[in-house]
Amino acid sequence: MSAISAEALGVPEIFNATTWFVDRNVADGRGRHVAIECGEARITYDEVQRHVNRCGSALRDIGVRPEDRVLLLLPDGPEFVYSFFGAIKIGAVPVPLNTLWKPADYQFVIRDSRAAVLIVAGSLLPAIEAIPSADRPALRHIIVAGDGDAPRSHPAFALFESQGSAALEAEPTSRDAPAFWLYSSGSTGAPKGCVHLQHDMVVCAELFGKGVLGITASDRTFSVAKLFFAYGLGNALYFPFAVGATTILWPGAPTPQHVYATIETHKPTLFFSVPTGYGMMLAHSRPGGLHDERRVESGRGRSDLQVRDFDLSSIRLAVSAGEALPASLYDRFKARFGVDIIDGIGSTEVLHMFISNRPDAIRPGSSGLLVPGYEARLLNDEADAVRLGEIGNLWIRGDSVCAGYWNQHEKTKNTIEGHWIRTGDKYTQDADGFYWYAGRSDDMLKVGGLWVSPVEVENALIAHAAVLECGVIGHEDHDGLVKPMAFVVLRDGHAGTPALAKALQQVVRDRLAEYKRPRWIEFVPELPKTATGKIQRFRLRALRS
Repeated sequence: MSAISAEALGVPEIFNATTWFVDRNVADGRGRHVAIECGEARITYDEVQRHVNRCGSALRDIGVRPEDRVLLLLPDGPEFVYSFFGAIKIGAVPVPLNTLWKPADYQFVIRDSRAAVLIVAGSLLPAIEAIPSADRPALRHIIVAGDGDAPRSHPAFALFESQGSAALEAEPTSRDAPAFWLYSSGSTGAPKGCVHLQHDMVVCAELFGKGVLGITASDRTFSVAKLFFAYGLGNALYFPFAVGATTILWPGAPTPQHVYATIETHKPTLFFSVPTGYGMMLAHSRPGGLHDERRVESGRGRSDLQVRDFDLSSIRLAVSAGEALPASLYDRFKARFGVDIIDGIGSTEVLHMFISNRPDAIRPGSSGLLVPGYEARLLNDEADAVRLGEIGNLWIRGDSVCAGYWNQHEKTKNTIEGHWIRTGDKYTQDADGFYWYAGRSDDMLKVGGLWVSPVEVENALIAHAAVLECGVIGHEDHDGLVKPMAFVVLRDGHAGTPALAKALQQVVRDRLAEYKRPRWIEFVPELPKTATGKIQRFRLRALRS
């Protein structure tokens, strides 16, 4: 299977992404279709185009020029959409920021990006104002969105945007020009700015959005992962906008109560979350309603549950990414709601999914098959191809790979080699072409000279009824040899006793080779995670260093 270029997908040499994802919908007669549902708001593509044009022209009027960076510190909502595509339309570079970060993180990105403008939600403004002005010398304008009136020292977004023109010609950028940046989670150090190009979103929308999800104009998308994540940006913005579909945006915290309420109110057809999110949903019940998974497993079907359980009947397909989805979570979600989850792997660097299960080819516990249009290699540490079934380092080739990391030349060279990018993930591939996640390159354990995948041990542990989630790391024994150690979060109603610890060790022993058994079990109230829900094993290791 060979990689497909943006040119082969019909992206012209002179190309501006906003014309493709916004203007094209209006030109093709979808202007009256609802583009965004957010709370009570219903916003059509005609309205989106006008707001995008006003925002873009207002940015240009304050001196923003092509390739100037515009930071977006915004919850999911219309202002994010207008700012993101408005900046791209004038050739500027929007940089969505994680709304869960601390002031020190924002300080780093403001200095690293040398952004001229920041558009920030009023509720998040204090985190910016906590940064001394001397540490943000390039930032000339701060525009405040929502949350009441902006402080007098900063213009309000609504007033700022209203001063722009509703007509705006797109900057004639190259398809290979910078379009936007996404900063990685920074789980092992300072955030890295991935520079994405004008054509990258089209590649992902065509290959995964249309090719795997089969998204059409009649679909309604709802993503628990927020727009500032690479995963969420595709799910909730450029996938639906690629076909004139409707995106359902929820600006608040993605608690199970909010997620269920949004699904029942807005009735999405495509639902996107992460394994942690699916686990939280399964652990939550409607007050006074039914949440007894034993009854589900005993044979009562979906129709028997709908009147008492949450109604997910509008969802034709659920999607998972961020970390490997355990087969037990897939089975429980399918049994309770009758909805398939397709798990896959993507990255900030590649923008979205490059390996995924698909509606007609689901193998629970695997990351699925290679997405057509990408290429993959599994190589050992000497860059030789591994044999079928052996663990190897995953390399990916595709035309949505970022151009590099901003201000990190050596990191770029160490990660991207020609057309190929080192993902940092270890995988095996079975005879049917399915890929099976074996952990990060720096998370793999060598036990008795043999590789142990933390994910494999975690999946065995989570099959126990008492376990909500867990994280496995390597820990040195009294001889200085590395052995597996598990940190376990229990479900409500279970106590962390020595007897339970022994039972969990036996669960692993029953399912996996003896050397993979965790020598230590520690019960904890929660696991440290990135904003995307990935377990931060380096922080677990720090607890035992």
